[in-house]
Amino acid sequence: MHQRTRIKICGITREADLDAAVEAGADAIGLNFYDKSPRHVSVAQAAALARRLPPFVTPVGLFVNAAAALVSEALQAIPQLLLQFHGDESADTCAAAGRPYLRAARMAPGFDLLDFTSRYPNALALLLDAHVESYGGGGKVFDWSLIPPNVPRPVVLSGGLHAGNVIEGILRVRPWAVDVSSGVEAAKGIKDAAAIRRFCEAVREADARVAASVA
Repeated sequence: MHQRTRIKICGITREADLDAAVEAGADAIGLNFYDKSPRHVSVAQAAALARRLPPFVTPVGLFVNAAAALVSEALQAIPQLLLQFHGDESADTCAAAGRPYLRAARMAPGFDLLDFTSRYPNALALLLDAHVESYGGGGKVFDWSLIPPNVPRPVVLSGGLHAGNVIEGILRVRPWAVDVSSGVEAAKGIKDAAAIRRFCEAVREADARVAASVA
């Protein structure tokens, strides 16, 4: 039986954008603590945004090679925060906070995802993004054929997704969840409510197609 594809809207910086994501049916919102990102928020900003979330919508904190003190501060301010590690963190670093976490994998030809997965046995899921010079996918789509079959962990498909390609991504990859940031923006860090709505509608259309194909 096909599970509903979960939706994460990442890089939320404004209350209006958070509200638009919730209204469109997002399951999670991403709060970016990487200070070199145009979507960076402080712990205080992130906590204020997280307080607006209704039950069952999860705040996810994105960290890139962050100091343990920053992770701890964020968890104290946002107790329900799910951690997402997007840098060069080891399994021990990811597990140090004693909290559930997602591990980002930077997909490129020659990258061994199954070996990478085995090195993070406690990761709740793997977030698959494009490999670019900076951390994060930079709005780039990677070659989905690089994903091996039977990855032994839930997969979150990321990297250059938008309403125009997310249906194909879901039909091909069948991920547990999809993650979008630049694909629903009017400018970096500024979301477009209509684009968020179209993206969520496309995910639901993809799920309906999958359900029809397996019925």
